Amino acid sequence: MKLESTMKRLSAVGAIGVASVLALSACGSTSGGTEAESGIDRLNIIVPADPGGGWDQTGRAMQKDLQDNDLVGNASVVNVGGAGGTNGLAQLATEQDPNTLMVMGYVMVGAVETNAAQTRIEDTTPIARLTEEPLVVVVPADSPFQSIDDLLSAVEKDGQGVSITGGSAGGADHILAGQMLKEAGIAPDSLNYIPYSGGGESLAALLGNKVSAGISGVGEYAEQVKAGKLRALAVSGAEPAALLPDVPTLTDEGVDLVLTNWRGVVAPGTIDEAKAAELTELVTEMSETEAWQTTLETNAWDDAFLAGEEFDAFLTEDIAAVKTTLTEIGLL
Repeated sequence: MKLESTMKRLSAVGAIGVASVLALSACGSTSGGTEAESGIDRLNIIVPADPGGGWDQTGRAMQKDLQDNDLVGNASVVNVGGAGGTNGLAQLATEQDPNTLMVMGYVMVGAVETNAAQTRIEDTTPIARLTEEPLVVVVPADSPFQSIDDLLSAVEKDGQGVSITGGSAGGADHILAGQMLKEAGIAPDSLNYIPYSGGGESLAALLGNKVSAGISGVGEYAEQVKAGKLRALAVSGAEPAALLPDVPTLTDEGVDLVLTNWRGVVAPGTIDEAKAAELTELVTEMSETEAWQTTLETNAWDDAFLAGEEFDAFLTEDIAAVKTTLTEIGLL
């Protein structure tokens, strides 16, 4: 990873905390005195997707909680949609402001591979993993499919006549769709997956009966499920989801598959060690606030916080695992 030397420096976090690391290097800090506790008066947050999806929700929740807790003077959010987040990743590569974070996650790991992106996650500075949540498989309320078995049986019979929508190609939603077919013994080329870069677009396609089924994070579809406009067939976690406690897991429905979608933040690959430590401390402080814990509960996001060398190692392993999975289900 781009941040190897920085991560070595941060490996002491478990013993003395990131704040202590920052204290050791404070004399070299270029950030001037501001009202923000972190010393960062202005923070840019890049959301590499259109408004309405999980990344957008995460970025705007961070913006609010950082400002409300006076951790930054001002935080701005800019949406750069398209190509599974790789458009935003390319913009991050040219970002000149070191006080910049980009929301990313499992979806981007796959999109980098399927889009053969020139800029890779390995070119960024890993800061922290924040959350994870299960996905949910839904159908329009008037759909004939009452169960996951109904949906998979239809795909086996009609192939690409059954359409499944979700986030960008190669992302968590796409991978889950492919893995469900694989577990059911259905050929990968039977999958008719229709990707959208924003959660709002996939929801509109479902509500307009333009697709047969949809896959997204539980938080993105839960409201429409509770309103009776969508029917949830299963969730992808090991346990039922807090927002949809009555919906069975895929495992409960006989599909031996568990997959959760994680989200985190990275910074430009060009920042120095002191700035990486400062941004890591900022996100760590945010994750420990009461406001962020409320945000997690409200959105039914599981706390999956990792920083420093642990997040760096996790990213390396996840990138390798996603490459293998995409190949197995025929997406590469």
